[in-house]
Amino acid sequence: MIRFMALQIHTLDLNYQNTPETIGSYLILGENEPILVETGPASTLSNLKSELDNHNLALEDIKHVFLTHIHLDHSGAAGYLAEAGAQLYVHQVGYPHLVNPDRLLKSATRIYGEENMAFLWGQTIPAPEEQVTAVEDQQIIQIGDLSFICHDTPGHAWHHMAYQLGDLLFTGDSVGNRLGNRPYTVLPAPPPEFKLDIWQQTLEKIRNLNPTRLYPTHFGEITEPIPHLEMFSQLLNDSSQLVLDELKKGTNRDEIVELYKAFDIKRGQDIGMSDEEIHQYIVSNPLHMSVDGIIRYWTRKGAV
Repeated sequence: MIRFMALQIHTLDLNYQNTPETIGSYLILGENEPILVETGPASTLSNLKSELDNHNLALEDIKHVFLTHIHLDHSGAAGYLAEAGAQLYVHQVGYPHLVNPDRLLKSATRIYGEENMAFLWGQTIPAPEEQVTAVEDQQIIQIGDLSFICHDTPGHAWHHMAYQLGDLLFTGDSVGNRLGNRPYTVLPAPPPEFKLDIWQQTLEKIRNLNPTRLYPTHFGEITEPIPHLEMFSQLLNDSSQLVLDELKKGTNRDEIVELYKAFDIKRGQDIGMSDEEIHQYIVSNPLHMSVDGIIRYWTRKGAV
């Protein structure tokens, strides 16, 4: 939690798949109505309610929800918050998929398989159109005395926003997955929207905002933003280059997945991460999906 003046920011652990510190929401409390950043998936809605209850709040007390993007691990429970009276703020490209999630769910089903959807993501419901606000780059959302600046931050997804509150930045997936401020980060690069070059531009944009704290959805406050951004920029390049080198050798997809997993797990082991800690990262970010995203990126660029 960070506290300054009357403002408090609490990290809510949604305990995804009974694994702590994998998916979080941020509860902002102050002189205004309670504000939430991210809802998590519908499968962790009961955990969200429990976390809110720890702060003497119910779902109906949340009147404003900022969503960084519409992937189900970030926004899958948004319809329930809207149904309870919250106003949702989301990238203009993601807006129609909150109002009618059919295409989003079909896409997710192709990736995860119909048999896994309920277990992973729960029952996603549409949000009433009047409860959803589409936001654009540089738009300011005023809630009482708090001004949130919306920043278009593509790379992980084209419909990705980060939200600036003073010198704090709620980053979604735009600065990678770093659980509990540990000295280890992984790259979430699922298909079909991973863009290495665009993502590097996003990181430069974030650097120029000069934030003092970053709040990624996976998971928790990052207290040294600039070193983290430099490290993540290098990881973006190294991970993408590994896949490109193997593609040029003619290595097949499944073999690249195994090489990529070994590369990523060794990075964690080399800095003393336990098997349990590394497992948390894999739950929050299945490594084979990043391989698929990077392969698609290089293939569409005609690099192989």
